[in-house]
Amino acid sequence: MMSKIKFTKMHGCGNDYIYVDTRVCPIPDPEAAAIAWSDRRKGIGSDGLVLIGASPIPEADFTMRIFNADGSEAMMCGNASRCVGKYVFENTHPWPFPVRQGDGCQETELRLLTLSGIKTLRLHLYNNKVERVTVDMGEPCFEDGRLYRPAGEESSGTFVSMGNPHYVLFVDDIEAVDIATEGHRLEHHPQFPERCNIEFAEMRPDGIRMRVWERGSGITMACGTGACATAVAAARNGRAGCQSRIIMDGGELDIEWREDDNHVLMTGPATFVYDGEIEINSKS
Repeated sequence: MMSKIKFTKMHGCGNDYIYVDTRVCPIPDPEAAAIAWSDRRKGIGSDGLVLIGASPIPEADFTMRIFNADGSEAMMCGNASRCVGKYVFENTHPWPFPVRQGDGCQETELRLLTLSGIKTLRLHLYNNKVERVTVDMGEPCFEDGRLYRPAGEESSGTFVSMGNPHYVLFVDDIEAVDIATEGHRLEHHPQFPERCNIEFAEMRPDGIRMRVWERGSGITMACGTGACATAVAAARNGRAGCQSRIIMDGGELDIEWREDDNHVLMTGPATFVYDGEIEINSKS
């Protein structure tokens, strides 16, 4: 028996996902769906699948689960969280939270439950549509000291967890780096038993140019948690201050590492692409 699943395609700085509202369309096997639907030749095409759901706890308003293109489940995705904020605001009627006017613009907040905890989203509105979102990503976590050199590696990088693991390497010429080869190799390095997201970053006058190899998805146009990890690594190593612009293949994110509470704030766009339906086999 075939059934139709409604989905929405959105992206944050080119980091594109398929979004399904499980309050309306439950997904019985999200791992398999992520693999099949993410295929850019035979499926919808995406970096993965994001499931939006009702929160089981009163401390959060909605839930987000992320499945990478290889079917593995991710702890957190900054770009996806911004798009979830856009989706629930523009598709939940009536909107249950007050919209505030301030500094010439409108904004509102919601709380999103993820596998790495509850994230607060501040939605920036224009004509009652969400254009940009600021996400409180929480506190970064460091392991193995300030710099980290996996066994057998010639260069040192900085390990930063933003609810998921990142290894940031600063390079002189990012265009000279073979992202596919080096990213894949480091993702599967034996000292990263749970695998790792790999960022390559170059300091430039207009910001930090960053390219990413995402755990479970490969090269992507952008990575929100990776942008946060890169900004934090740059500040921690004295390469930048507490505010950075991260320039990725798909766009730019503004990152602030707030001194008063050690939280990292990420601000960037959330873009709707299209709505669609896809058929799946379901048991009768």
